[in-house]
Amino acid sequence: MTDISIQLPDEVFSSFRCTPQDFVQKMKLAAAIHWYQKGEISQEKAAQIAGLNRRDFLMSLAEEKLMCLPLTLTNFNRN
Repeated sequence: MTDISIQLPDEVFSSFRCTPQDFVQKMKLAAAIHWYQKGEISQEKAAQIAGLNRRDFLMSLAEEKLMCLPLTLTNFNRN
């Protein structure tokens, strides 16, 4: 596994009211959701990036009130 290091102001953690470790988890989930919604990665890959299993990733989408399946014009026309 590759480690990536970024520098953030200390105020970031107090703004989110979380520890640096919790913030990293939030960033991983946010990135995974973003790339999944853009259709760039699968649910399985998004779950992996977020450090979750697929079920928990889908639950995270539901908690954020986001669609679990990307809706395309083709999919919309079928429904």
